[in-house]
Amino acid sequence: MTRLLNLALLIAFPIAWFAPLIRTGLVPEWQMPSWLGGSTLFEADTITVISGLQKLWQLDVPLALAVTFFALVAPILKCTGLALIQFGYLDRRAAPVVAILGKLAMADIFILALYIVIAQGIGIGQIEVAWGLYLFTGCVIVSLGLSIYEARVPTLPHRA
Repeated sequence: MTRLLNLALLIAFPIAWFAPLIRTGLVPEWQMPSWLGGSTLFEADTITVISGLQKLWQLDVPLALAVTFFALVAPILKCTGLALIQFGYLDRRAAPVVAILGKLAMADIFILALYIVIAQGIGIGQIEVAWGLYLFTGCVIVSLGLSIYEARVPTLPHRA
């Protein structure tokens, strides 16, 4: 079961990177009445992990490198490392390193949560949490849980 969950994360993480995390805007989105054309005014910006990273690369390259590592590289390396351990291609002694990668991947959720709390505390604009934030957070939490579980499982001989 843990092998399937881990392999599912290798698919779910990239989906979460492109899924909408939050929608932001200075004023609430407003739909014009149909007799006036029905268009949307004050449309909110949708932020994904990838769109956030693209913007960050334009503004601050060192920070973009760090966030890219925490949001993209660490989770995939962790899942790949865990899969290699689970299928017997990597020695179980590597499990603590894989678990550290899982913990590092949680840092970006903390950063995003701080952003939401700060922006809402200022009271300027509107922030709406989207489904991608829940997917991304769930992926990170399941990944971290799998690391903890795998670290506690006694070493068993691998069956080919």
